[in-house]
Amino acid sequence: MATADQATEGSPLKPAGDGSEAAPAAAELQKKRCKGGFSRMSHWRTAVFFLSLFLCLTVVFAFSFIIPCPERPQYKLNWSRGFSDAVTYDFLALDHANSDKVMDVLIVIRGPESSPNTSCSDQGLTSPCLFLLALDGTKGEMLWERPLGGELDWAQCGLQCPSWHCLLSHSDNLTAVNKHTGVVMWQQPRPSVLSVSLPVLGVPDLDGDRVRDVVLVLLNGTQTQLVLLSGQTGDRIGSEVLIGGGGATQSHLLHRTKDGSYFLLLQRASGVFSLPLWEIAARAKPGLGPDLKRDKHLEKTASNTMGLVPIYQSEARRLLRTKVGDDSSDLLVVSRREVALVDGPSLKRRWRFNTSSTGGFPSFGHFNRDNLLDPVVEVEDDDVRNSTKVAILDGGTGGLLWEEQLQPGAGPLRPDVVHTTNSLSVFMFWGLIRSGSNSSEESGGSPCSYMLHPLYPDALLEFCHGVERIVAFRATLMESSRHAAYFLLTGPEAGEAGGTVVLTKRKLKQDVPLCSVRHIRTSQQHSDDEVQEAFNRLRFRSN
Repeated sequence: MATADQATEGSPLKPAGDGSEAAPAAAELQKKRCKGGFSRMSHWRTAVFFLSLFLCLTVVFAFSFIIPCPERPQYKLNWSRGFSDAVTYDFLALDHANSDKVMDVLIVIRGPESSPNTSCSDQGLTSPCLFLLALDGTKGEMLWERPLGGELDWAQCGLQCPSWHCLLSHSDNLTAVNKHTGVVMWQQPRPSVLSVSLPVLGVPDLDGDRVRDVVLVLLNGTQTQLVLLSGQTGDRIGSEVLIGGGGATQSHLLHRTKDGSYFLLLQRASGVFSLPLWEIAARAKPGLGPDLKRDKHLEKTASNTMGLVPIYQSEARRLLRTKVGDDSSDLLVVSRREVALVDGPSLKRRWRFNTSSTGGFPSFGHFNRDNLLDPVVEVEDDDVRNSTKVAILDGGTGGLLWEEQLQPGAGPLRPDVVHTTNSLSVFMFWGLIRSGSNSSEESGGSPCSYMLHPLYPDALLEFCHGVERIVAFRATLMESSRHAAYFLLTGPEAGEAGGTVVLTKRKLKQDVPLCSVRHIRTSQQHSDDEVQEAFNRLRFRSN
């Protein structure tokens, strides 16, 4: 037996007689052991999974109560704020003055006080004095007040750049004010007795302090002078830059070409010309702005007599950008008898619209769905003496898309637009619509606002506000993609006797039920209810 046992143990594959049942028994035992191990592992994994799930749910529920949801701003649909014994100015700026991501409004008034707690005498200033005011866009509450001495020459917020603050010219001073706090950032004597042509330009950093700098355009007869100021301190950078020849500058812009080169565009009586920013900096102070790019291809076309690059030659009146805040967008040149669109990247003319005479201050919206901004301009009516038409031009071709006649002398305010989610815009303008298409009668009364829906071009919503004079008007989105509203600034202007200045905010849709529907075509295609319901269904967005 001993011999047989040894043979079986040493050769397990060899028949082993009576010991052959030992191998299956050992395999069965090993299988049971494996099953027991896998079973214990499965229990542990299940326990770990549920423990992890429990911890995740605990954290989610805990943070949902510890960290509250962001609170949405609570709006007053309409509000107004009055200032007694004051006068105001044609200045109404919309910007973010606090951290609630809702548009706020800045205005300037002149009077003995702006509120019971803030007066000229409290600040040691002669009464009446100036007050730069920032009001909360949601409820009209005062955010801050900044008293300043003297009379206002001009005020501007943003300097064509959202990161900049506010700059005011008053009493031979230039004062920079922080738009969030109302604190004076710097104050410097006005660099020249010459008048400043607006807008003041914010340019890339020239003096190396990592703050955008400022360019003032001064007018001196047929000559133009440029003064560069530090955006951080207000100190002058270098000397004045004189630009002669070509007539007086009527308007100007800072433009960036497709390769990143900056040019100062000057609109003169004979057309639009440009001067490279690097050249302006170098003439003010050698070695200034070394990092500014050059567009040598465009500079080759400069005139030998003036040193300016011709962009568009015409009897230019006004130069505008199609998109506010975009220094490379297309340009609209308004001349005495024509309107032309200039391509932003190439500075080449795209189209031209001829008319008898132009006026007013154009705006831009979407009348059709080609994703191109269509200009809204005022043109003189050839058929009726001293009459004006509001015309909407096709942004792609310059063709006439829509027009309507206004009563003579009415509607001095700039048209404005609010963009919608369906790739169209609501157009707002002011004036008095004639009672008949061929009527020449004039009627007095307060100006009325009109809203145009591009899908209903045969009808307008008319709302007469019952005020004799509107100093300034702006339409905007209070938040990104919601709450379209407009602001009105009414009251006596500078140089007149003091009275009550009123700033009013109205939600655009709240006016719809109060408006009357004016059908401006002989064939009425839509009922009043259809037109009003179309406005009620609108949803708004930023452009």
